[in-house]
Amino acid sequence: MGAARGTAVAVLMLLAVASTGASEPLHPVGPGEKCPVCGMFVANYEHWLAQIVDGNNKPLVFDGVKDMMAYYFNSDRYGGGTDLSTAEIWVRNYYTLDYIDGRSALYVVGSDVLGPMGDELIPFSTRKEAENFKSDHHGTAILSFAQITSSQIMEMKKKHMMKMKKKKATQAN
Repeated sequence: MGAARGTAVAVLMLLAVASTGASEPLHPVGPGEKCPVCGMFVANYEHWLAQIVDGNNKPLVFDGVKDMMAYYFNSDRYGGGTDLSTAEIWVRNYYTLDYIDGRSALYVVGSDVLGPMGDELIPFSTRKEAENFKSDHHGTAILSFAQITSSQIMEMKKKHMMKMKKKKATQAN
């Protein structure tokens, strides 16, 4: 009787989640998981987590949207190679920390808020959230997923690498 009750409770919980439309990636992030782009341990950056679940149901976890997009545009470079055009994309709303569909999210770029790897695309569920953040944090633009380009992402990564080299050179002196 106890097992049947447990099963019934689990089924009811699943139905409740399904009926509310709530959804998020099912892949829990373990302490040893690394970003496939930069190699950082992603669990240390819970607020910045982003995930791609590819067509083979393989979850990939990133320490920020910028690295996720770098992988999305150039998966071959990072050991992927799978077509990601239909992959599930999950990002965390900056204000609520809820996982949201990365393809429908809006992203603020050019703000004074830095992620684990420097300049970051800051995700939001609504235009109002994105506009408020952009105003409060001196963002330069609000982009949809479709407006983000590989060249923008590579430029952001290049800028971070230049800052790191400059910091390293300053520390050496």
